[in-house]
Amino acid sequence: MPARAETPRERADEFLNVAGEFRLGALVTESPHPRSVDLSGVARNDTAAGLAILFDVDRDVVARYGAWSASGQPEEMAQAMVAALRAGGRVFFTGCGATGRLSIQLDSIWRAFWQSRRARGLTRPSPDDWEHRTRSVMAGGDYALIKAVEGFEDLTPFGRKQIADLGLAGGDVVCAITEGGETSFVIGTTWQGVDAGARVFFVYNNPDDVLRAHVRRSREVIDDPRITKVNLTTGPMAITGSTRMQATSIQLLAMMTVLEMVLRDILAGERALDPALGPSATVPAAMRAALGVVHAELASERVRQGLARLVEREEHIYRSGRKTSYFADSLGVDVLTDTTERSPTFCTASFRKWDDTEASESWAFLFTPEPVSEAAWTRLLRRSAQTIEWGRDDLRAMLDEDMVARQIEVLREIGLRELLRFRIGLDGLPHRPFQNGDGAVAILAEPDLSLVGDADAPFARVFASARGAGASVAVIAVGRDAALVSLQAAASRARFQVDEALTIPDTPFLLDPMTRIGVKMLLNALSTCTMVRMGRVLGNRMIWVAPNNLKLIDRSVRYIRDLTGASYEQACYALFDVIEYVEPRRSAGKAFPAPVGVATMHLRHGLALPDAEARLLEELG
Repeated sequence: MPARAETPRERADEFLNVAGEFRLGALVTESPHPRSVDLSGVARNDTAAGLAILFDVDRDVVARYGAWSASGQPEEMAQAMVAALRAGGRVFFTGCGATGRLSIQLDSIWRAFWQSRRARGLTRPSPDDWEHRTRSVMAGGDYALIKAVEGFEDLTPFGRKQIADLGLAGGDVVCAITEGGETSFVIGTTWQGVDAGARVFFVYNNPDDVLRAHVRRSREVIDDPRITKVNLTTGPMAITGSTRMQATSIQLLAMMTVLEMVLRDILAGERALDPALGPSATVPAAMRAALGVVHAELASERVRQGLARLVEREEHIYRSGRKTSYFADSLGVDVLTDTTERSPTFCTASFRKWDDTEASESWAFLFTPEPVSEAAWTRLLRRSAQTIEWGRDDLRAMLDEDMVARQIEVLREIGLRELLRFRIGLDGLPHRPFQNGDGAVAILAEPDLSLVGDADAPFARVFASARGAGASVAVIAVGRDAALVSLQAAASRARFQVDEALTIPDTPFLLDPMTRIGVKMLLNALSTCTMVRMGRVLGNRMIWVAPNNLKLIDRSVRYIRDLTGASYEQACYALFDVIEYVEPRRSAGKAFPAPVGVATMHLRHGLALPDAEARLLEELG
């Protein structure tokens, strides 16, 4: 049995021994986008112009969605899901990182639809029969919504076990969603679906020929005729390798198209479909038309100028050492996704547990209007929290003893008790009190009118408290024209104003997909442009990426190699030295410098690591 690697050099050698399977620089999703190559220079000089670049790259999503939605594949996927659901089966959405959060979002959207029908007294078809027919499988469980869970993304057996634990069976459908098409965990869920006899759709964003040539585990999936491939390649990301952006945007669009079609077929079968909606066959064309309108609105001068003011406001807050708290309800899972993805992408402090006084305060956080956090988690997810509760024997069935020892420590940190220490209900506010210079931002859609309708409404009270403490407040509203008028009036009654309004076309959908994609693209642009202006991106490379899995280690090594001219191996050794150097701060939840940046200064200038850190901070200003 191999000894556990103890030194940075040994850990680097351990990575290099498997790096052939994780050297992903040839993938399109890991390539720099030619239209955003000077993003950092442009955005630091002109925020609205930087936003224009980000929305310009989103044109790739619009174009690719147009081709895919007319391909006949949405109909194929919807028909398979409807057949499975009518026969008593379930639909599983699986993913890791950004696609894991997407899997949870899709599950919550499905459940929210049936919960809304129940609340309105609509009993045909029975919400009790349909609400629980989707399941999400995120690498590391729901805890990974907040923080990346070490080891899960890289282990195929973990994907197999997580989905098997949920009772996957032959009559089910698996939508295995991976941005790059190479994630080991997601591939594990794919093979478990095949072995169980389920219908499996593999959803990914790189060309087949590139994946087949460079990643053996992907080639095996692509070449297996039992698996239906859903290729959604849009091209490179606006930020090199940041698949939380365009890759996950088109996956959200594709999966919501299919779910909209599924629901229309189910309702039509029960004679409960509003004729004004039209049959499921009309969905792809309606989505194409609406998406073009939403993207044009996002890219408009009005929206970009308003968003630029919010970016610069948030940048000022962080540069002043203060924090931003976001508030959302109907769009809570959407906002949570964007705020938590900032930590691994830009090496900012992750969400802090309410009783952890040693960890750094996260720059951004989410609160919902529920008074108690346990209820807040249930409302956000639209179900009870789903965490990993494996024991040592479970791990021994999948791993060698050396890896068991590593992973048992990880498991202790990701159970339900630990998740609930993130207080996202209003009971968390006393542990993150507003102070002078902080920011508060509400993200509101039409269902949220009551939250700001008068001075006694939950968010209105919170914002009054924030102002009283010297914090600045902002409201972002998303919806159709009539809803925006109502939201603006409600905010005015509570003595606030809407700082950014994103108009969604008045197209009838059951699941309101244009609101979800509009909010995603808007928040991605806001958070990314803020971090660009904070110096966390060089050109279009996210040089502050946190290397917390094998794919991100490879990406970090490639960045260091490209920025210094060192060999891949030299860059790898330098990176692992820096990882060891910052580990005491990282594990304690404290702020730590960008490993890529410190390693770059170390190799460029021959500096000891403390001096390399100081040089990095000096160059960043």
